[in-house]
Amino acid sequence: MVRLSRIYTRTGDDGSTALGDGTRLPKHHLRIEAYGTVDEVSSVLGLLLTEEIGPELVQVVRTVQNDLFDVGSDLAVPGEAGRAVRVPASYVTRLEEWIDTANEPLEPLDSFILPGGTRPAAWLHVARTVCRRAERLACALAETDPKAVNPEVIRYLNRLSDLLFVLARGANDGGKGDVLWVPGQSKTGEQEPE
Repeated sequence: MVRLSRIYTRTGDDGSTALGDGTRLPKHHLRIEAYGTVDEVSSVLGLLLTEEIGPELVQVVRTVQNDLFDVGSDLAVPGEAGRAVRVPASYVTRLEEWIDTANEPLEPLDSFILPGGTRPAAWLHVARTVCRRAERLACALAETDPKAVNPEVIRYLNRLSDLLFVLARGANDGGKGDVLWVPGQSKTGEQEPE
C-alpha cells in the first residue's frame, strides 16, 4: 500500500520526476505524459460521478477508475521492477463484456455522432477523447521500445474508449438523444435534426 505523510518533496523542482523504480525522467517524457493522461481520464470520470447516474454506471466507473490507477502504475514502473503491477488480459475481457451488455439494447448507428446530449453523456465523451490521447501516447512510447509498454495497457485503453462511447450513447436515452453528424451541413445550410 501507499502511505503519503507529506505531499511535497521538492525533488521535482528541477523539472524531473521519479518513476516507481526510482529512475528520474523529465516531466515531459512520453512515459510521464502517458500515465499523466491516464490520470486525466480518471479525473474526468470523477466529474461524471457528480452527476445523477444510476448505481450500475457508478459501479462500472469506480471499477474503471481503480483499473486506471493500475494502468498508471504499470506505465510508471517499467521493466522487471514493475512485474507485480502489470495489467492482466482479464481487465480487457471485463471491458468487452461491459461493452457487449451496454451496446445490446442500442440501435445500430448509421451516422457518426457528435459529442453531447445529456451532461453525463458529454462527460463520457470527454473521458473517451482523453482516453484516446492516453492510448496514442502509450503507443508512441511503445514505438520507442516494444518492451517499454505492457501490450495489455494499450489494449485496455483502446477498449476503454469503446466502452465510454457506448456508455455515452446509453446516457443519451439509450441512443435516442444522440446528436448525429450531418456531413457538409455548413455547406448546404441544412439544419440540425430536431
